[in-house]
Amino acid sequence: MTGEAEFVMLQCENPNCRFRCPSNLTMKILEKCPICASSVSAVTSSFSNLKVAKVRGRNKIPLIEVLLDNLRSTLNVGSIFRTADGAGAARIHLCGTTPTPEHPKIAKTGLGAERNLPWEYHRNGLDFVRLKQKEGFFLISLEAAPSSQSVFSVLVDNPKGSHSFLLIVGNEVSGIDPEILAASDVVCSIPMAGVKSSLNVAVAFGIAIYTIREFWFNTPSSS
Repeated sequence: MTGEAEFVMLQCENPNCRFRCPSNLTMKILEKCPICASSVSAVTSSFSNLKVAKVRGRNKIPLIEVLLDNLRSTLNVGSIFRTADGAGAARIHLCGTTPTPEHPKIAKTGLGAERNLPWEYHRNGLDFVRLKQKEGFFLISLEAAPSSQSVFSVLVDNPKGSHSFLLIVGNEVSGIDPEILAASDVVCSIPMAGVKSSLNVAVAFGIAIYTIREFWFNTPSSS
């Protein structure tokens, strides 16, 4: 979306149905209720989806790069691109089996972010992680491992300041390469209160990157 599209809310005229949805949900014009086939009519004036919220003081956001190691889902990768762009990530590194933006399905969830956010492909994620260590990056692995700590508390005990961060996520089933976990400065996870032990990787990534960014952005440096 560019922010220029306009919509109206449509409602089924059948008083026993009253199905309600915005216009322009698909390429087709909605003339009949998809539930009961009754007529629908506009019940609001037109409105736009223009988004105006922007980050002020972008230069104060810490340098965060992202490593996607051996992901398999183009939809997850596209979603991560969009979230990483919104969180102000500087670059995404795609390793191993992770599909790159050259795959057409990534655009389905990337919605253009895959064209604007710089990315690189590396065959070996462990070799790349070792290189980033030498460059002074603080390595944060997002993994629900036995040794992991809550992402909401672990950052408090780690140094703030001018660090550059590499946020690492791994394969949706097997997780992060064990040697990459061993090389990480921090292994953290999202606390789970239900019956499932983990979140979708793209959802967990979104929580983690905003937590990291906001902690360093809003907390005075201790250095």
